[in-house]
Amino acid sequence: MKARKNLIIIAGPTGVGKTALAVRLAQEFHTEIISADSRQFYREMKIGVARPSDYELRAVPHHFIGSHSILYPLNAGDFSIEALAKTNLLFEENNVVIVCGGSGLFIQGLVEGFDDLPGADDEYRALLATILQSQGIEGLQKMVMQKDPEYYEYVDIQNPRRLMRALEVINSSGRKYSELRSKKMIEPPFNVLWIGLRLSRSELIDRINWRTDRMMEIGLLKEVESLYEFKKLDPLKTVGYTELFNYLDEIISLPEAIDQMKIHTRQYAKRQMTWFSRKNLLWYHPENIEAVRQYIYSLIHL
Repeated sequence: MKARKNLIIIAGPTGVGKTALAVRLAQEFHTEIISADSRQFYREMKIGVARPSDYELRAVPHHFIGSHSILYPLNAGDFSIEALAKTNLLFEENNVVIVCGGSGLFIQGLVEGFDDLPGADDEYRALLATILQSQGIEGLQKMVMQKDPEYYEYVDIQNPRRLMRALEVINSSGRKYSELRSKKMIEPPFNVLWIGLRLSRSELIDRINWRTDRMMEIGLLKEVESLYEFKKLDPLKTVGYTELFNYLDEIISLPEAIDQMKIHTRQYAKRQMTWFSRKNLLWYHPENIEAVRQYIYSLIHL
């Protein structure tokens, strides 16, 4: 490796313990953390997105935590531009910068950039909007599954904006969205170390269930109630919020909403693991901190 700056990426499924490790490493390297969790960007969302604790936020400077408003969503392309600018700024004072998150597409944008993809056809976009309104998100999910099963395996299928974008590109190009997004990567101007954290299936399920119950205990329902008027905004069409909006709309009971939150979070974690399995990650148990440290020190140049 060339002697240049080092970007350490702590990735993995939701609930695995990425933040705790990132904070510990940032303290050791006297550096700062860039969050790549697409749900933690928004200042209005705190409990339901498992934002780092106040202690963790005080212990190490974090960026892209509560930095944007749900009224102005931050997509992967915009994040790649803003996060790269922040990374380069941090590299002026630090040899190491930590990226922590489970939003694979956002991390990819930061380290690899994005290929130019075809624009949308207005008529087709209107058709998709009609399908969403008449059939719900299930209609879009079925279309993506049929047209690009590879992308369906790792996309956030609860995010209509991403489903519609994939369908728009497929319609415009005549090719799978997953194929167009898998072109040769752009070589970043810094060393990139991918570190993946994972648990056994039973361990992760236990963590997800515990965290969901804990969110409810500390006031998630109240947070969702305060955001009810914004429920149609894209950032709020996500696990932990959609289920409780359905409860508030008297579509399901509160116990059903909580059970669905746990199920949907597990499904989301599975999609995250599918996405990251495509990358060249070394996987560690989150408690195997010394092995992670040894791997980092064997590769970075300080």
